[in-house]
Formats: sequence, structure tokens, C-alpha cells
Amino acid sequence: MENEHEAYLETLLETPSVTGSEVPIANIIRQYVGLAADEVRTDTMGSVHALLQGRGAGPSLMMAAHMDEIGLMVTYISDEGFLSVAAVGGVDAAILPGLRVDVHTKDGDLRGVVGRKPIHLIKPDERKNVTPIDQLAIDLGLPADKVKASVRIGDTATFGVGYERIGENMAVSRAFDDKCGVWILSRVLEELASADERQPGDFVMAATVQEEIGTRGAMTSAYGVAPDVAVAFDVTHATDYPGIEQSKYGKIVCGSGPVIARGPNINPVVFDRLVAAAEAEGIDYQLEAEPSVTGTDARAIQVTRSGIPTGLVSVPLRYMHTPTEVVCLDDVENTVRLLVRFVRDLDSNTCFVPGMNSNR
Repeated sequence: MENEHEAYLETLLETPSVTGSEVPIANIIRQYVGLAADEVRTDTMGSVHALLQGRGAGPSLMMAAHMDEIGLMVTYISDEGFLSVAAVGGVDAAILPGLRVDVHTKDGDLRGVVGRKPIHLIKPDERKNVTPIDQLAIDLGLPADKVKASVRIGDTATFGVGYERIGENMAVSRAFDDKCGVWILSRVLEELASADERQPGDFVMAATVQEEIGTRGAMTSAYGVAPDVAVAFDVTHATDYPGIEQSKYGKIVCGSGPVIARGPNINPVVFDRLVAAAEAEGIDYQLEAEPSVTGTDARAIQVTRSGIPTGLVSVPLRYMHTPTEVVCLDDVENTVRLLVRFVRDLDSNTCFVPGMNSNR
């Protein structure tokens, strides 16, 4: 991964964007993709849409990845200056005690810790229990008057960790879910813009908001853009570490390539073309069974308006929704190659109605 591209990835990961508070990261995305896109717009929900006009001979395509991340929200400030919080998105209470966090206030970020009684003061029969989030508190190490002068109810907090390389071409950070997707789609747009010939149809990169509380940005983006075909991008659970039952969740391995989903949330023609793109580029890929709706933007895009043919591509991710999400950077870069090839291979003769495509 080139240095400037990795710097952009690190910036995305370390910019706070708790669901409903995505403005800081949206500003960064607009600035970055604005260098390559023909037009950049932001809808009233806050999702960023970057357009790259095609040569007019193919279907319009929207690729979507969500820019929001899970986090915490301040619900109460005690007389002593301690913060009570609630989860925004799927936060695991078990990982919070002892964690450093950043509280994002009108005056800037405040570093704090999630406090809990030390083990010496916890009764033996309580030590095995997970302390609920509403019984935890954030300690900012400040006098109460200073806390109350800076922190407001509704301020958000994120895990106080950043991007780091580990092992052999692996990386760890909070919020790879799904800021690596935003990075991938930004790079796809760059690659298409720098090509000698434009892609067949219009391409829209959608960095969506509020996925973590119900794919809300994807709903409005899909309705507003109204593409002929769409691909959602997200992360998916790697199952290559101890404790995961592969017979139940499938075999998904970090470093073995992007993951292409298959199931009722996925248009079969789009699926076939994603597989064909991977094979044409000589990219290793993995398949994932999704027997119901997926927990991604694809679930909303597929059923927008009269239906949009939708695919889903993911990067394997270990330890999802923790401060230590892990990906293989080879998977991230190979996903860019796969998606660029998919876009370039679209043509005006493709019918996405299941069973009606002459190419199937």
C-alpha cells in the first residue's frame, strides 16, 4: 500500500464518526474524492455522493460503504463530574471496563477512562458477571465544574485507540467496520478517474451514514441516486481464530481474498459478475452464504423504489465491534482491483432480472 493511500486510511480510521455525528469524517471524504470526482454532493441525511460520469454505454452504478462507527453517548453527568453513557450501535459491555476513550465535545476531545470497581472490591460471586453499560462511568480526571462546562448531554465518545500495523501485512484499529470500505470505494473512484477511458455508465460512490442503527443512510442514498445496479461494501466476520464454529458461520480467512455474498439479499446476476471479475483479475476470493437479509447497506438498497439489483462484497475482519479490529491489507487492496474490474465490465446489454439474462 502506497504511503499516501495508507495515510488516508489512517485518517479515516482515527476521525471520530459515531452514528449521527459523521460530519468530521464527511468533510475528509469530500476533500479526498473531490480531487477525482466530477461532482460531490451531500444529502440531507449527511451521506456523501461522489459522481464520476460514464461514457453513456452502460448502466448507472452506485457503490456504498458506511462511514459511521459504533460508540457511546453521554446520558448523564454526576455532581462529581463522572459521565454515564449509553451504547450507539452494537457495543459489547464486556470490553469497556478499563478502556481509554475520547469524549468529543464542543471544545475538543477529552481523554477519559471507563472506570469500574477493582477486582479486590467486587464480591466473588459477581466477578463472572458483565457490568452493564448503564452501571459504568467515564472518568475524565477533571473537576466537576470543568466537566460540566465542556461536556453536554448527547456528546459522543469513541474507543481511544488508533491505526497500527501488526504481523505480516496485517493492521489493527477501531472502526475498520466500515471505514476500510470508504477507503476502498475512494480508491475505486480514483482508479476509474485515472483510466484512459471512462467506465461505461455513471458511477456514484456513496459514503453512507447511520448504518449501525439500521442502514438509514443507505435507504435515502439509494432512493436519491436511483442507480440501475448497486454493490454494497462492508466487513464480514473472519472465522479463522479460536472459538469460532466454522460449520455454523462458514470458513472466512484473513488473507484469502475479498468475500462475495450469496443469498436472497443478493441479485444473482450481480453475484455472477462479481465472481467473474475476481476470476478475470486472478484474485483469490471467498464465498459467504447469507440465507436472510444481511446486516449491511445491501438490505436497504435492494428493496428501494421498485427494487435495485444489489451485490455485497466484504473484507474479512477479526474481532468486529471491538477496539482491536484486524484486517489483512492484501484483502483490502485486492478488493479495489475486483471492484474496478466489475465496473469496467458492465455493459448496456446486461439484464439484471433473475432468470432473464441471456448470459446466464
